[in-house]
Parts: sequence; C-alpha cells; structure tokens
Amino acid sequence: MLRNDKRDTQLYYTPASGPCRAVMMVAAALKLKLSLKPINLMAREQYHPGFLKVNPHHSVPALVDNEFTLSESRAICIYLVEKYGRTDALYPKNPKTRGTINQLIYFDMGTLFKRMYEYYIIPFMTGTAQDEKQLESLNEAVGYLENFLSDKKYLVSYRLTIADLILYATVSTIEAFGFDFTATYPNITNWLETMKDAPGYDQNTEGIEMLKSFFK
Repeated sequence: MLRNDKRDTQLYYTPASGPCRAVMMVAAALKLKLSLKPINLMAREQYHPGFLKVNPHHSVPALVDNEFTLSESRAICIYLVEKYGRTDALYPKNPKTRGTINQLIYFDMGTLFKRMYEYYIIPFMTGTAQDEKQLESLNEAVGYLENFLSDKKYLVSYRLTIADLILYATVSTIEAFGFDFTATYPNITNWLETMKDAPGYDQNTEGIEMLKSFFK
C-alpha cells in the first residue's frame, strides 16, 4: 500500500509526458504517494506566474517536496530513491552498478530521448516533414539499447532499477509513435513484455493513450 504521512510531495506534471511518467513509475516503485498537480501544456499553463515560481524553466515535471523544489525528471527520480528508498534496490550503491545505471540515464537524456524528440515531436510541433536521416539516427540509438539488453532480463542486473523505469518511459513513447520493435529488436521486445509487470505500468499506459490522442 502507498505510504501516507504528513509529508507533502507535489508533482507538477502532464500524463502524456515521458519524463513525467518516469517520475510517476519511480514513485510507484517506492510506494510513495504524490500530490499530483496537472499542468496543461496546450493551454500554456507552464507559463503561469504561479508555476514559474515553482520552475522558472517552465517545464514539467517539477517536484516540490515540502519546501524543496527540483526540476529535470532524471534528477527527480534519483532524489526520490535516495531520500525515500527503504533499500538501495532501485539505485544500488555498488559503484559499478550505479555507474552503469548513470550511464544509461545519461544515454536516455542525451541520445535516445533526444533523437526521438527530434524525429517525432519537433516535426509535429513545427508542421515540418520528418527527416529520414533523423530516423536513421534514432534507429542507431535503439540499436545501442538492443545490444545493451543482450542476455539480460533488465537493463543492469537481475532486478528492476531506475534505469529500467526511466528508459521504459522513453521507449514506450517511441512505440506509441508507431515505431515497430518486434521485427528487428528482439531483446527490447522481450524487455517491453517484462516491463508490463513494473510498478506504475498502468499509469504509464494511461499517459501513452493520452499522447496518442494528441497525435491522431
């Protein structure tokens, strides 16, 4: 069951956002109850003065944990597991294991998510045509992930870590845009099946369905 106490941990979010869904999945894995504060990006609520006091960068997700504020989804995920994790299972303290997790988190931020954003989201927002070279670049990044999952059930070890939750939010977004993993990427396909049992899977799926409705 979710932990209920006097702590006020607020998450400003939009369900369709992959980074927001990553934070929600980590919170679910921690059994941490969040006070959810929806932000309608289409209505430009991220520019409202009240929200800008929370995050001057006008982006979601943003976390307010009592009087502490934090933005950037991956930083939020790490903060939550370090503060509220009862064990280090999601973010092991072993230097090699943690180093590998960090490597994957930075790979997601700087490569996989970035290339997905460039190929799918920017053309939608700007009304421009998709660039086949960017699709090749995205396929290259997906190939890196496929190789990383060779002979593994999870990304880093025999058990779930925040690397899986963060990367799953991105990969499920790519899949929602119509990218077919099944024919060429068997390791990712198997991992996606495994992740159906992950904490927060249902919340992630709800956000994916909302995302699909935007791009119809």
